[in-house]
Amino acid sequence: MRTAESVASTPNRRNPPPIDPNVPGLAARRVAANAVATLLGPSRGLALDDALAQAGRGESLEPGDAALARAIATASFRRLGFLRAALAERLRDGLPEDRPHLLALLVTGAAQILDLAVADHAAVDLAVRLTKADPQLQHLAPLVNAILRRIGRERDAIRAAETDPLAVNTPEWLARRWAAAYGEETARGIAAAHLEGAALDVTLRDAPEAWAERLGGRLLDLGSLRLSGREAVADLSGYADGAWWVQDAAAALPVRLMAPRPDERVADLCAAPGGKTAQIAAAGARVTAVDRSAARLERLQRNLARLNLTADVVTADALNLSEETPFDAVLLDAPCSATGTIRRHPDVAWTKSEADIGRLVGLQRRLLDKAARLTAPGGRLVYCTCSLEVEEGRDQVAAFLARHTTFERVPITADQVGGHAELIDGNGDLRTLPCHLDGGSGRGGGLDGFFASVLRRSGG
Repeated sequence: MRTAESVASTPNRRNPPPIDPNVPGLAARRVAANAVATLLGPSRGLALDDALAQAGRGESLEPGDAALARAIATASFRRLGFLRAALAERLRDGLPEDRPHLLALLVTGAAQILDLAVADHAAVDLAVRLTKADPQLQHLAPLVNAILRRIGRERDAIRAAETDPLAVNTPEWLARRWAAAYGEETARGIAAAHLEGAALDVTLRDAPEAWAERLGGRLLDLGSLRLSGREAVADLSGYADGAWWVQDAAAALPVRLMAPRPDERVADLCAAPGGKTAQIAAAGARVTAVDRSAARLERLQRNLARLNLTADVVTADALNLSEETPFDAVLLDAPCSATGTIRRHPDVAWTKSEADIGRLVGLQRRLLDKAARLTAPGGRLVYCTCSLEVEEGRDQVAAFLARHTTFERVPITADQVGGHAELIDGNGDLRTLPCHLDGGSGRGGGLDGFFASVLRRSGG
């Protein structure tokens, strides 16, 4: 039932009251709301990390406030469909789509009330303060106050109505695609897994049983260690010593399938932030890590230094690499729509579009052709994407094999993926889904959605 609350069209032109910088949590809410507004507005193609960094310039947030801002923004996108539905039901004129800052204040306020351990009065009061401080929105402070208070009063009813994450909490174009690719039931499982968020998985250098006991984690059949605690990563035992690095269990599989050997020359194309580079280097191979982003490669080099691993790091567009001396193995973790990472990056569902996939498929094709030329006769080429879209995985490899008759697929076997035959598609390629490994069960399971194909060049 709709209420009488509506968004007035004529702003009150009084000067807004200044924001008191000493109000606890206010700056964090402002950063979160501004970041969400950016992604709900014309700049929706930006990543949430970038939007938060942009919104946080000049704020000097303490680490706790920065973490709170991130938590609010992430929660806002994780349940954005449900939050929008709840707000629309309580606004006489529907959602203020043409006012992204107002919509962001309502969404972030509702996310705090419904999904975070935040006192209702704090979420409401600080949202109202931010509304009053905006000269274009200050006249709507009573509306924000009324709507968010009602969200708090009707919390149980709102949560009880959240019954279909595929239909309500997933953009229509993604829901349609996943149902067509995997079937309606699996698509619903994917959508449910996205609500659970992602577990913290780490890749170990050695001594898996000892580290599992020390960190209180669970060793997965896939070879990764899944942690259950909520401590800051940098504070955990072994981090500073380089005993392990954070990497989703699915993201670690492509290198395990490649099985790099000591002293092999391996190219890691589009390498940043470097988890796969670290795997290759830890296996004793001589790895050349290539990425066009100098800033992302700086992070890769810091990680390698912490892990006491070495790589030849090259800042370049992979398409421009010299082909004079081909590699024993090439890993292409290609730029993609990243729809397989929505568990940990829920903004992806709402900031990407179907048109993005077409553009990315063309780039992936060019990179694959380049990777083929960089692979020595008898060498392996592993192509992977963190995407759920068939054009970026299955179809891309089928087209590649049709173009490159000197390459053949090396089918993956169940024993290579811990006995989990469900992670292998009908062509013998890797296809992990967020609902695999108990994803969506609420028991801390799930995997990123990854596709990988192992290809071998004839000759050698």
